[in-house]
Amino acid sequence: MEQYIEFIGNHPILSVIWLVIVFMLISGWFKSKFSAIKQINPQQLTLLVNRENAVVVDIRAQKDFTAGRIANAVHLSAEKAKQSDFAELEKHKSQPIILVCATGMTASGIANNLSKAGFESVFILSGGMQSWQSAGLPQVSGR
Repeated sequence: MEQYIEFIGNHPILSVIWLVIVFMLISGWFKSKFSAIKQINPQQLTLLVNRENAVVVDIRAQKDFTAGRIANAVHLSAEKAKQSDFAELEKHKSQPIILVCATGMTASGIANNLSKAGFESVFILSGGMQSWQSAGLPQVSGR
């Protein structure tokens, strides 16, 4: 214990940085645990679609969507999504909604908007289409 006190006394800046990092890790964990929006993997996506009739919403660019997407995915342009224009999805408000983007990064802000708009259960495909492709799962192409 004396060594910790000595370290803190000799290195106050490092000690503060360490405390900030620990706080950020703990708060991030709590935030993800109690968030209304959950990150899921490709296998969980498949289970939600098959068991709970979840709707997959692809928010990538139209050309990426056309080139390859998850079967039965609905396209929602990122511009509409960022403006909270969810008119196309209103009929699916009570169903689970799974957002898919290219890497899983863009979807979080849109997921928050969906949740605020009253959608009951919103999920994000962790890793986006890259994780779907890495898992070797099927895609469809064309319109």
